[in-house]
Amino acid sequence: MPEFVYEGRGADGKVVKGTLKASSAAEATGLLRQRNIVPTSLRQKGGLDLSMELKMPAFLKKFMGGVKQKDLVVFTRQFSTMLDAGLPIVQALDILASQQPSPAFKEILFDVKRTVEGGSSLAEALAHHPKVFDQLYVNLVAAGEAGGVLDTILNRLATYQEKIVKLKSEVKSALTYPVAVLVLALAITFGLLIYVVPRFQQIFEELGAELPGPTQVLIRISEVVRHQMPTVIGVTIAFIVGLRLLMRNPKVKYYVHWLLLKAPVFGDLIKKVAIARFTRTLGTLISSGVSIIDAMEICGRIAGNQVVEDAIMESRREIMAGKNIAEPLMKYTHVFPPMVVQMISVGEATGALDSMLSKIADFYDDEVDAAVGALTSMIEPMMMAFLGVLVGGILISLYLPIFSLAGAVGGGG
Repeated sequence: MPEFVYEGRGADGKVVKGTLKASSAAEATGLLRQRNIVPTSLRQKGGLDLSMELKMPAFLKKFMGGVKQKDLVVFTRQFSTMLDAGLPIVQALDILASQQPSPAFKEILFDVKRTVEGGSSLAEALAHHPKVFDQLYVNLVAAGEAGGVLDTILNRLATYQEKIVKLKSEVKSALTYPVAVLVLALAITFGLLIYVVPRFQQIFEELGAELPGPTQVLIRISEVVRHQMPTVIGVTIAFIVGLRLLMRNPKVKYYVHWLLLKAPVFGDLIKKVAIARFTRTLGTLISSGVSIIDAMEICGRIAGNQVVEDAIMESRREIMAGKNIAEPLMKYTHVFPPMVVQMISVGEATGALDSMLSKIADFYDDEVDAAVGALTSMIEPMMMAFLGVLVGGILISLYLPIFSLAGAVGGGG
């Protein structure tokens, strides 16, 4: 019977090494799990190390792109499947890193593999790359390792990521059309100001016509755009940089995010997205064995809105003082509607908080779908009207002097 060399982590979290006899790698993995050992490396004694790791030159790292959310979702799903099939962590990481098309992600996965081989837990290795594996990801992996159900946790995490990606995609799709129309409107406007308005200005000067107020304003704007473009660009950049610096101030950031929640068109959508993300994240964390206190902290950090984050963090402090989850959330009805709080309260009372949070998240996912559809149908005519008014206003301002001259000539005849 073949003999396998293994390395893994015992129930106490310490690194365990040794050998055992089994008919296959899958059987060896099963025997190790029976001994409460989570294998990180497993190979047949005397076999070759088939690691395909390729280290990337240091000078190329700065040219690598970031890691896409889609790549992370696919990795998590495949990693879960491999662990469920009995592959040790190191071998699974090696396979996934080797077939990873993204150079940046490939290097990160190989680094995670090396760290795990060095004796660290998977959660500790992932924590070295916070820009890719956030606090939520690391905490769930740590809970999975501690409970010996890493494959189940990763499967749950992949499902969570897929739903969050879908949510983001829906919001982006709602914004794509207005952004495209806005870019088109700006391009047409700049084209008219730079190429068309100067030609009309020359005609007006030759005719000696008295220009109406709107036409004078339009010509002045055209002159600024044509002759002071560096200044315009500099002022625009300074405004954007200044705004970003102001947003670092907690009070300013809170006020801006409060205004966004109160915005007549987008505020309702932002709130629904925040609720869906909060309930989905909290439910996933609690069902994975993360404590409510830690789960609330993670939910606050990834809220994406300062008003929502403050409400979650303040509720967390009250929960630490002995209150249940629903009670402090009732104080923040501007963020969490009464229906959400009541459903959470029922979930706590029945001991099914995680499933109740999942139902709330599913409900608000549907609400976001409906809100995105309504927003798109509302924005399309508004943007077309905006484009018509902008371009039409410029053209009317250009033709006003011509109409005046035509009227004067007609009256004189």
